[in-house]
Parts: sequence; C-alpha cells; structure tokens
Amino acid sequence: MTTTTSTPAQPSQEKRFPAFIGAQQRGPARRRVGPIDSLSSREVLHRLSQLRTWADLPAAEVRARLRAAERMLEWLTQRPGDGWQERWESCEADPGPLSWVADAAATEGRSEKNFRNEVTSGLAALLLCRLVLPSYDFLVGYGAVRLFTDVRRELSVETFTRAEEAAGARGMAGRQVAEVLTALSKIVLHTGKDLHQITTDDVLEFRAWNISRYHRHKSGLHGAWDVLRDIGVLDTDKSLRASIRLGQLTTQELVAQHGIQSAPVRDMLVHYLNERRPGMDFSSFRQLTSTLAGTFWADIEQHHPGIDSLDLPTEVADAWKDRLAFTSGKRGPKRPRKGRLEVLGRVRTLYLDIQEWAHEDPSWAPWAVRCPIRRSELEGVSKRNRARTAEVHQRIRERLPHLPVLVDTAETHRDDQATLLAAARQTPIGETFEHAGRTYRRTRYRWDTRSATQHGPDAVLVTDEDSGERIELLRAEEDAFWAWAIIETLRHTGVRVEELLELTHLALVSYRLPGTGEVVPLLQIVPSKSNEERLLLVTPELASVLATVVCRIRGDDGRVPLAARYDPHERVTGPMLPHLFQRKNGWRREIISTRVVNRLLNDTLERSGLTDRAGQPLRYTPHDFRRMFVTDAVTGGLPVHIAAKILGHHSLNTTQAYLAVFQEELIRSYRAFLDTRRADRPAAEYREPTEQEWDEFQKHFELRKVELGTCGRPYGTPCAHEHACVRCPMLRVDPQQRRRLEEIIRNLGDRIEEARVNGWLGEVQGLQISLEAARNKLASLDRLARNRNRNRTPVSLGMPIIHGEDR
Repeated sequence: MTTTTSTPAQPSQEKRFPAFIGAQQRGPARRRVGPIDSLSSREVLHRLSQLRTWADLPAAEVRARLRAAERMLEWLTQRPGDGWQERWESCEADPGPLSWVADAAATEGRSEKNFRNEVTSGLAALLLCRLVLPSYDFLVGYGAVRLFTDVRRELSVETFTRAEEAAGARGMAGRQVAEVLTALSKIVLHTGKDLHQITTDDVLEFRAWNISRYHRHKSGLHGAWDVLRDIGVLDTDKSLRASIRLGQLTTQELVAQHGIQSAPVRDMLVHYLNERRPGMDFSSFRQLTSTLAGTFWADIEQHHPGIDSLDLPTEVADAWKDRLAFTSGKRGPKRPRKGRLEVLGRVRTLYLDIQEWAHEDPSWAPWAVRCPIRRSELEGVSKRNRARTAEVHQRIRERLPHLPVLVDTAETHRDDQATLLAAARQTPIGETFEHAGRTYRRTRYRWDTRSATQHGPDAVLVTDEDSGERIELLRAEEDAFWAWAIIETLRHTGVRVEELLELTHLALVSYRLPGTGEVVPLLQIVPSKSNEERLLLVTPELASVLATVVCRIRGDDGRVPLAARYDPHERVTGPMLPHLFQRKNGWRREIISTRVVNRLLNDTLERSGLTDRAGQPLRYTPHDFRRMFVTDAVTGGLPVHIAAKILGHHSLNTTQAYLAVFQEELIRSYRAFLDTRRADRPAAEYREPTEQEWDEFQKHFELRKVELGTCGRPYGTPCAHEHACVRCPMLRVDPQQRRRLEEIIRNLGDRIEEARVNGWLGEVQGLQISLEAARNKLASLDRLARNRNRNRTPVSLGMPIIHGEDR
C-alpha cells in the first residue's frame, strides 16, 4: 500500500453554500467607501445643506442639525484612519460612534436626551449624504425609523416609488410594504449603491448577515427580492427561496464533502456511485454516498492513514466494525448504533457489485477483492426486520381504535373555529361577544403584532376575557380547516405525505365503466417514492373533502391559483400547478410543508387528549394513516394484492408488513377455517351420536375416578401406563389423598431398598421412576396449597398484548 497525498476535490462554494454568495469573497475583501470619503469637514457640511429632506425644515432646525453634524465630524477626526470610512470603522463597534455624547452633554450642562437627539439627527444627515457606509449591525442597533424613511426621499426616489407600487401590486399591505422598503433602505445605506444598482449578491449578503445574527429568514428580504425582480433591478426569474436552495449536487461534490485523501479510492467511489445513481432517488443516493464515503472510507483513513486499496487487512476491518458498533459520542454518551446492519449491508454490496462487474468490465478488476464483511454478520437483519414489523403492528393496534376520536376532534374544532370567526366578524371593534360559554372582545388590528404579517388588515383579532390570550382568528380557523382536510384525506386514501402535498386540481379525473357506462371519479397519484403513477377510487366522503378544499382555495376568477412545490428530498422545485394543499402566506401562495402537516396533526392530537396504555400522549405520524388505511381495507375483505396495487407496492411482503391482525380477526379466520374443513370432511363424522355411544361417553367420566384422584385422559384413548397412575401425567391428585400419597412414597422407598439388597436391578429402575413421579405429585400438591393460602384479592393484569412471532 502506498500513501496518496493528493488534494481532494472540493465542490464549488456557489453550489455548497448559495446562501452566502456575496457575503464572503474569494481573496481579500475590498473595502467599500462612500463617494465623499476624502472631502474635508467644510465640504461635507456644504453637502449637507443641499439635502432634499432639509428643504422643508425651519432654518433654526437646519442650523441645529448642522451644528450636530459638525460635532460628529470633529469627533471622527480624532479617530485613527486616512479617510472617513476608516475612522468610522475604528469606532463603530468599540467604543461606538455615539459614546462621547454623555460626556459632552455633561460638560456643556445640557440634557443628555436632547443633546443625543440633536447628534443623532446630524449623524443621520451624514449617512444620507453617504459620508460613511455603516454595517448592518449598526443600522439595526441604531433603529432610527425616520432615517429609513428619509432614505426613500433622498436616494433613488423614483426607483423606491416603483418598488412601493410593485409591492402593492403583489398584494402586500401595511407592515409588509414597510418591511420591504426598510430592508431596501438598509441595503442602499450599507452598499453605497443606488437602488437600481443593487445586485443579487447584495441581497444575499444581507440575508447571510441576518441568519448569522438572528438565525431566521425574516426582515422583509423575500418581499424585497420579489419587488426588485418585478421592477427589473434583479435579472433573475427565481424567487429568493429558490435561489438559496442547494439543489442536487453532483456525485463528485457529494463525495468531496467527506474529504477523502486517496485519489484512486475517491475516483473509484465516484465511478461506482454514478453507476448506482440512475436507479435511486436523490435522498437514498445521498444516504448511500454518506455511508460509503463518510462512515466507511473516511473513518478508515482517519484511523489508518495511508490505505488506498479496498483489500483491507483483517485487523483494520475488525477495528472499523468495532467503531461502527457504537455512536461517536460527540452528542452524549456512546450508544449502540441502530443502523449498523444497514451500513454493513451497503459496504458488502459495494464489494460484491465490483466483483460481479469485473467479469464484464475489466476496469473494475483491480478493485475486485475479498469482502471484509461475511454473510453471517448480516444474519440479524431478518430478526431486526421482524422486530420492526411487530412494532409497526403494535403501533397500528394502539392507534386504529382511536382514529374515530381523532377525526371527530378535528371536525368539531374546524366547525367551532369557523363559528367563532363568523361571530367575531359581526362584532364591532371594542365590543364583547359570547361563544361556547366564553367571553371574547374584538380588538383593533395593529401592525406591531407578530401575526399581522399573515393576513394583513384582513386579520380578525380577539382577546379571551377569561384567560387574556390574544387570538388571530383567521390563522386559527385556517389551521383548524387544514388539520381536518389533511386527516380526512390521509385516512381515505392512504397516500404518503409527499403524495398528499403534490395533489393538484388536475389529479381529479373521471372514468366511464365500459359495461354499464357509469362514471366514477378517480384520484391520480403522481410518482413519488416508488416512481409509479397510480389511480385511486374517490369515495363519496373523500369527494366531499376535496370539493371543500377546492372551494376554499379557488380565487375570485373561479380558478385554483398556481403554485410550485419544492421537494426537500429530491431538492428540486416542481412546475407551477394548481395544488390543492396550498395556502396564503403573506402575499405569497405556498404549498403546505411537511413540518406544518406534523404541527397541525400534533395540535389536533393534543386537543383530543388521546393517551396510550401508559398514560402518555398518543402520537400519530402521517405514515400511520397509510398503515391504518390498508389494515382497515384488508380487514373489510379487500384482497392483499389489490391493496398492494392501491398503495403502489411492488412486493406483497411490503404490504403484509403494514397489516396488523387483531384478535377478532384471528377468531373469525379460525372459525372460517373450521367451517371449510368440516365441509371437506365426510359427513358421517358429524352425525348425531346413538344412545349407546352417548352412554359410553358419560360412563367414561364416571369411571375416571381412581384411587388418588381423577384421570384426565381424553375419551376413547387407552391407558398408556397400564394403570400405574402414580407415573401418569394425566393424574389429577385429590388434596385429600395426600396422606395416601406419602404412604406410597415410603412404600416405594422400602421396596427399592429390598430390591437393591436382593440384586433386582431391573425392578430398582422401574421403582425409581415411580418414586420420582410420586414425589413430583406431592410437590404439586404443596404448591397448590401455598397458592390457596395466599391473599385472594383480585389483581388487575391489564389487557393482553399480542406480540410478534419473534417475541
């Protein structure tokens, strides 16, 4: 083996970290300076007098602002640096550009508040004439709303006017427009550019700073991006959300993320993964790449540097398996790794695939080596799969009986929120009204409420007089409706959650039966995990739910609005389609995300109060509805192979793993088996017994009485022990015959001693068997007596749980 020191290929920064384009430059960053960075203080003050925002101010206020700006310039002059920007940067963070105000106010005997307001107005004027370009940290901490308003009156007035009109055309109102214009003003002040000169990198830089500072995506940037696109400033047809999404990386980029040092191994893995990629979805492919390049080879290189061949020494392979058995412990104590067998299976498949491909393609021959993972090491896979199947079945048994309660809770809450919203809309602002025994007060809409951006001025706000909680009823009613629609659609179709979110108005099709000419509605499910399109029959209940959804999302023109869905697993954005599960978020139409589906489902579960046998809250996942759907369908008589076709399964084994058999199903199936067996057997076996046969049957129970108790052998069977009852396991000893049993044990002991003295060895063996059987009978009587003497208070054992065959 040789050591390879080549540098691993790295994916481009643009593809790996698109959110930070423009925030980090390659090479040394170029300092931005304002257009008047080199002017003297006198020239700067002359520029201030020409500001348009000062034109309508009284002369006294203009002179006060000039004096404040002059004081600010004098203080900056004392800071180190060649230009105004360097001096500003030297004091922006520490000690701060306004740190001297308190001392100056105290020296002049003035109120600090009034003096700070004067200096702040002078500083705002300096920023408006672009003497310095402040950082985003300063602009947020400065918090001067008037400054951002003056920016739109002083800089790029025409472009800002067009941006405000474009925001209104998109349906933004009030606070939404204000957030967009404020974000644009900050970008203009920070970059020193006019608004029409802003680029995508400038917006992405602001977003990168915003995420690093606040860890969120707010601050009006999405609306600012859309507005700049509408007025032609940004030359792109993508939204900000689409621009920052990573997209599908190439195989080389995925492998390079793990920093493999050996170039031959890295190239081989890229070649192998490219062969596997066409037959896999991107999410599964990323997982396979992470396993082979990261969990397998990168770990081997880290602990055994210099290896560049798949032919691993035994000690290296064993050490890797030992490390694989437990987690790394970076996020707490080491624990057994759950996916260990999956990792071993993927690595073994890598070796076996290469061995097979080498017969057809000689280029694989150098890598066709012995596999370090034996088949016996994967024997636990079938046992683990059985355990998982048993857990799924138990999960279904726990949740399926509670499904009607969950459905009723969702429907009741939807109706309740709709009634509450209607009552609130009819109530004047400031007045109170009653609903469901509670008192609510209609409150005025305010732009500073967090929920205001969802529905704008159409929001309906109420305050619960009993609890003091403030509720935005449009949002509450919308959540209640979509929770009901999601639960109903999932339980009537059994679709996956991604298939649910990809349903469109175009998926509702009709089919005319060739025999009767009857038209039946069908629901078209687009290819998802199994990459197979299928059709589902729409039941009347499902048709009612979908019709309600369509009526809710239909626009004023009678059409369902178009929206594009981003698939987080495949990392692709679909085309603009009339999706059914979409809702308005601000001014945008967005598809409901998987995270929102889980949140709405959990809220409904919490409201229902359902608990498991241990008293813990019962949790449902969207996939549980799929399992319950097929279990209920097959229980109702649907053949398993038809159920597999409906679910889109290629194998019946996959469908059968979803089916949870209940106790009543076992009883019904067994009875059906008995009926079938009786129908196939001779009828003479089921004739009525004669009087002689019935007498013999009754006498059998009368003659079962023996010396020590009762004989439990079945009717019509001979005595297997030739009436040596003490040996027979069918003997049920009467507790009143204990003394007689003790005499028999003593007698057997004497007879064994006599036989040994006389040398009757064969008889000794037979008597010893009888003695052991008698002693066991006596021990059984003692156990029975102890149990009867114990406390006879009933003990609740709970309901029985049917476990899988592996338990």
